Amino acid sequence: PSPHLRTPHQKSDSPTPTIWVAPPRITKPGENWILQQVRSCKADGYLLRNYDHLKFFADQRCIGDFSLNVANPLTADLFKNHFHLERLTASYDLNINQLEDLLKSSPPDWFEVTIHQHMPMFHMEHCVFCAFLSSGTDFRNCGRPCEKHEVKLRVDAKQLVDRHRIGTEHILHADAGCRNTVFNGTAQTGAEYVQRLIELGLRHFRIEFVNESPECVTQTIHQYQQLLEGKITGSQLWRELKLQNQLGVTRGSVIH
Repeated sequence: PSPHLRTPHQKSDSPTPTIWVAPPRITKPGENWILQQVRSCKADGYLLRNYDHLKFFADQRCIGDFSLNVANPLTADLFKNHFHLERLTASYDLNINQLEDLLKSSPPDWFEVTIHQHMPMFHMEHCVFCAFLSSGTDFRNCGRPCEKHEVKLRVDAKQLVDRHRIGTEHILHADAGCRNTVFNGTAQTGAEYVQRLIELGLRHFRIEFVNESPECVTQTIHQYQQLLEGKITGSQLWRELKLQNQLGVTRGSVIH
């Protein structure tokens, strides 16, 4: 389980920040013990990432994650009014024009948008840590090398169509269920669109970190605070932090 960190657009006299916890993205039958561990931390709320989570955390404060794929007003209405989630993370499949349409067709306070993240590239059952960094076969005898070592994957130039990604080291993480996720080594930002989203009524923005240092986290949060206060522009932010300028999985078309 990992903490779900958010920097909401809020006034300086806002209440003390709350802690929300994210269970593993996938849980199989018989793995409720993982969810029980998550719930035992008694967090302020939980980030729900699949349908099993909807039932298990039904009596808790909850936000729906991007993996619920909220991309249209019908889906948004289902999760908001039937499952009573406090907010919904907009699908990463939406480009800025589609996201604007979603915010115009549903109450914008239903949503939060991830504006900074290492995009999860793929998720797999196979554990690279166990296979290559131990002589064991599973979590019972592998020695948990995922807790001791950092693994990054570099794609060979011959295998890559996008030459801008040559040399990028993508981050590999194991979750509590021993499933591995590869995150894009370069963080991306939707900072260019923040002011437009605020004009549409959006008030909740998410910043996600994977393996950043405390200093990097502090600097990044400060830059986004500056952005939300109108002290810097989105282009200044992504150039200063050396980020990929993209919202969601595709930049899409932008009308200026």
